[in-house]
Amino acid sequence: MNVKRVADVVSQPVDAGTGTRRQVLIGPDEAPNFALRRFIMEPGGGMPKHTNTVEHEQYVLAGRARVGIGDDVVDVEPGSVVYIPAGTPHWYAVKGDEQFEFLCAVPNRPDHIEIIDETA
Repeated sequence: MNVKRVADVVSQPVDAGTGTRRQVLIGPDEAPNFALRRFIMEPGGGMPKHTNTVEHEQYVLAGRARVGIGDDVVDVEPGSVVYIPAGTPHWYAVKGDEQFEFLCAVPNRPDHIEIIDETA
């Protein structure tokens, strides 16, 4: 069993993002099948349009954002649940003046990220 506090997990900047940090809450060395990550995006921050080779399951904790998934654009807020299939282009743009935070579960498999559009 592994129990820790989120406040004790170091956050790292996400180089591809703007004002975006990530905490690996449960990593591949701690669980055999899935990793659990927390993303924190500052007001005005986000992630450009990109793809990943693994699916994402996300739960919004705080703030609001506009999220593009494939051809769809949706606004999300606390309590929203988001599924992004592997290989699907997606992006994030924080709305408002508070941090946008979400949990993201991904399979423990190699993931290749490809930036499609830096301006999205």
